[in-house]
Amino acid sequence: MRAFIAIYKRELAAYFYSPVAYVVLVAFLALTGYFFYSGASFYAMASLQVMQNPMMMELNLQTHLIAQMVSSSAVILLFGTPLLAMRLLAEEKKSGTIELLLSYPLSDSAVVLGKFFAAWSVVAVLVAATWVQLALLAPLAALPWKPIMVSYGGLLLLAGALVAFSLWTSSLTESQLVAAFVGFLALLLLWAVGWAAPLVKPGLGAFLKGLSLGGHFENFPRGLVDTTDLVYFVLFMGFFLFLSIRTLEAKRWKA
Repeated sequence: MRAFIAIYKRELAAYFYSPVAYVVLVAFLALTGYFFYSGASFYAMASLQVMQNPMMMELNLQTHLIAQMVSSSAVILLFGTPLLAMRLLAEEKKSGTIELLLSYPLSDSAVVLGKFFAAWSVVAVLVAATWVQLALLAPLAALPWKPIMVSYGGLLLLAGALVAFSLWTSSLTESQLVAAFVGFLALLLLWAVGWAAPLVKPGLGAFLKGLSLGGHFENFPRGLVDTTDLVYFVLFMGFFLFLSIRTLEAKRWKA
């Protein structure tokens, strides 16, 4: 536990000494703020139309605004997380400090988990920062807090899955740019793979849906919890953390 805490504190401090975290934070808030403004403007105009014409479909704040805000945040994290996680092991390899790190009495699991939870904590800060938007909404409407908590819980689970995968890609190369690029492309494929389900045979379609990050996330912005989705994200994180530990072990044996 001491080794894990030491790695966690070291990596967390490294993020705030690096400009990358601040650049990603500013870009994330700017993009989510833009999508929130656009969504809120549309919702306000649609609400006015509903007031003028009661026969129109009733608007739901969770479905027509907050779910859209959470979904757009998830897509932006798909881009931003590989940038935050690209340095975790790739930088250690390139600078040669990985050999020094492996020479310490630290287990590979402590190194990987310390780095993982540090990166996940930074992404959680990004997610928490979007509550500014909810604070702007609170005086204007009664917020559905239960669906909101479910939505943000799903967003944090997705963030953990993205960090675990990006950590693994970082363990495979010495180049941070290669780690970020490969991580983003692979995550984009995993996100969208379920879209091909209607185009293939039912058995293969069900497999693609079961593999899809986006497919397992889509219930959370609606405020719905499915045990299958929870299990998927936990297993996804566990699998790629396991691969990262095995990659680090292979590096130790070569050293």
